[in-house]
Amino acid sequence: MSLLVIALAGGCNSDENPSRTPTASATDPENNVSSVPRNQAIEITFSEEMDTTTINSSTFTLMEGTTQLSGTISYSGNTATFTPAMPLAAGTQYTATITTGAENKAGIPLAANKVWNFTTGGATVNSPLAIVTLGASGNYVILAKTAINNSPTSAVTGDMGLSPAATSYITEFSLTDATGYATSSQVTGKVYAANMAVPTPGLLTTAVNNMITAYNDAAGRPSPDFLELATGNIGGKTLTPGLYKWTTTVTVPGNVTISGGANDVWIFQIDGDFVMSAATEIKLAGGAQAKNVFWQVAGQATIGTSAHVEGNIISMTGITFQTGASMNGRALAQTAVILDKNSITKPQ
Repeated sequence: MSLLVIALAGGCNSDENPSRTPTASATDPENNVSSVPRNQAIEITFSEEMDTTTINSSTFTLMEGTTQLSGTISYSGNTATFTPAMPLAAGTQYTATITTGAENKAGIPLAANKVWNFTTGGATVNSPLAIVTLGASGNYVILAKTAINNSPTSAVTGDMGLSPAATSYITEFSLTDATGYATSSQVTGKVYAANMAVPTPGLLTTAVNNMITAYNDAAGRPSPDFLELATGNIGGKTLTPGLYKWTTTVTVPGNVTISGGANDVWIFQIDGDFVMSAATEIKLAGGAQAKNVFWQVAGQATIGTSAHVEGNIISMTGITFQTGASMNGRALAQTAVILDKNSITKPQ
């Protein structure tokens, strides 16, 4: 069999046709979509490479009503990106425009302005972010399923619970048995395990089930305010109220401030691990309360040596506090909680 090849004079490669009119082939977000994260960068992709000098703040704009937002504009390949200088407002419609001032390499402009709208997600004054209901798991400062291991001496303020594992899996607390609970000089509160006298086993079963329900609630919240913020490296950030989501590990190599009012809520959805570096601090500002901060962690939570964390850590796996780390919050783990000379205090 022979192969017949027909060559057309002048070719058919569109890149060799300098007279065509460029078009906007795609946008992100798309037109008329809702629940857009508030840290979303706005992108437009063209049908061909454009003259970058014509993609600027005059030709590529983002409007909130009649107000033009400031931001930075970059260009790569055939895509222009507008990154707002500040997070967008929650539950707000925005209008993006690329005008006919944008031209291709041959100096040919877009045939018409490209205009598209989108609406951000997130909590608003009329629809605030609800807290994660902890149920009976909120009665404990530390609650785990498989073990609570300690390297003395720690200082725990609040009750501790372990279920379905037995008392023997609570180690290095020098427990003194009582009826239905135990005490320890390292715990300002009571210590409960699944093999203690009734009604403790049933109460712990309820608490653990409530812990799992709380985890699923936090993990399932839709329409995050902030998606993949700082690609997971949040050191040095000030975090305003809202729902945050990361599909990777979150690291804290520097201090973080959680800033907001006494009734504001923060939910951090973390699909990977949560790792705080040594001597770092997560601190509260503006009246924010630890009881309203929820770290939902699918992987392992590790609080580094001498680090301090605020809020409730609800982990699908384990929570490890390295030497001298401290917490104002709750450690709720579906496996083990590991302590090493730590101060853990239940929030008010």
